[in-house]
Amino acid sequence: MMDGSTAKGVLHPYWPRDLSIPSYVANNRSMSEILAFLFSVSGVFVLVTWLITGMNGRLGMWRRLAICWFAVCGFIHGVIEGWFSLYYDILPGDQSFLSQLWKEYSKGDSRYVIADNFTVCMETVTACLWGPFSFWAVYSFLTNKPYRFVLQLIISLGQLYGAVLYFFTEHRDGYAHSELGHPIYFWFYFVFMNVLWIVIPLVLIVDSWKELSAAQEHTDNTKTQKIKRK
Repeated sequence: MMDGSTAKGVLHPYWPRDLSIPSYVANNRSMSEILAFLFSVSGVFVLVTWLITGMNGRLGMWRRLAICWFAVCGFIHGVIEGWFSLYYDILPGDQSFLSQLWKEYSKGDSRYVIADNFTVCMETVTACLWGPFSFWAVYSFLTNKPYRFVLQLIISLGQLYGAVLYFFTEHRDGYAHSELGHPIYFWFYFVFMNVLWIVIPLVLIVDSWKELSAAQEHTDNTKTQKIKRK
């Protein structure tokens, strides 16, 4: 971690180096502690969801993995991103665990500690819509609801759109809010942890397209057969 000072002499680890964050208070929890929490809780969601989806034997492996994805999304969008959408204005000086998580992540994207307008708006929409919708998707697949692939399509499109804007806005800023090329802060925090919300939603969009197209084709064929009988 590189320490620098703002124009007002307040030390912080964020980029650009002359960024002024007068209320910043350094984390008292380590990176490993914060990441262990994030991945262990996400792992619990995956494990519990995997066990639940395997109870009736109706769902295949890939469908079960997709449901696990939505369970983790519900946690990350609703809880972690929900925290940011509520407390973004006090984040730099707050020492609550989730605030420290965001201050750690901000080493890869300092827009979070300066309450950047786009970031606040995007994360608020994500927390309010895609968090609850993700848990709804889990329920819809477990109970075999007819709208489950419509829900999967809506969520995945929303996630993809948000992630593309997230990367594109930072690209237009010249990647000024991170240490470009840093193996952890740039490549792991900023790139890897966000590109997942491009790759996986794209796969699920294609999956939804195929399922909904097949359903519509079946409906059209049924209507055609009924007309011919008349």
